[in-house]
Amino acid sequence: MELWYTEEWTQNVRLSIKATRHLYSEKSEFQQVDILESKEFGRFLTLDGLMMANEKDEFIYHDCIVHPAMATNPNIKKVLVIGAGDGGTVRELTRYPGIEKIDMVEIDELVVRSCQQFLPITAEKLDDPRVSLYFEDGVAFAKNSKDGYYDLVIVDSTDPIGPGEGLFSVDFYKDCYRILAADGILVNQHESPYFERDAREMKRSHSKIKALFPISRVYQAHIPTYPSGHWLFGFASKKLDPLKDADFAAWKELGLKTKYYNTDLHTGAFALPTYVREMLDNATA
Repeated sequence: MELWYTEEWTQNVRLSIKATRHLYSEKSEFQQVDILESKEFGRFLTLDGLMMANEKDEFIYHDCIVHPAMATNPNIKKVLVIGAGDGGTVRELTRYPGIEKIDMVEIDELVVRSCQQFLPITAEKLDDPRVSLYFEDGVAFAKNSKDGYYDLVIVDSTDPIGPGEGLFSVDFYKDCYRILAADGILVNQHESPYFERDAREMKRSHSKIKALFPISRVYQAHIPTYPSGHWLFGFASKKLDPLKDADFAAWKELGLKTKYYNTDLHTGAFALPTYVREMLDNATA
């Protein structure tokens, strides 16, 4: 019997991947966690039946959610990561020797432990001495954090349903603003503009963030296994503009070898298609 993983992108569109093994399947108090293996995408993590990360294209997402902010301000020292249970975001952050502290807050410990066991390609750096793991609610963690403490906040969340819902609220974004330093940066996964449900959440999120931050931009990437393959990220800051203030020379001096990100792509990623720009310009909560 053949084993197929199928994810419903809309009521009329589905993604299917032929799997060779079902390595892990457990239900936590928050969600269903599964890790499967396939010939095309290698091992992959799903939460409640939705693709989160796989061995073949995870580098695209994790490059994009980390490196544009770090190239804008290579002097970032303290980072808060909310979500990111697969560990890939932390892996990329640990490549920067100047970062002194990474607080990772993931509500579901089962996600982290399963990835450490079955998806080490993303979880391999969670034991870095600069990393502190907190298995608790990211919304509450941000609310209880000190004013101006973090240089960078990365919200690497699931979609705004279930455990990730609170990470798309106005109150949460207000706390992110408060706990960021004067030149602090907020980066979040910003959903997709293509299918109606994803686009609706993208516009709601963007409208809330741009109402709080003086600088708010959106950039894009092609991630084949995410709905439509066209995915967006949000960049918001109190002071630094990712196009005007990026310190490419300092970033290049670090000598990091990346598979997706580069400084030419950094600039180009903010050049959005007309239909996406119109959606963002007209976005309301």
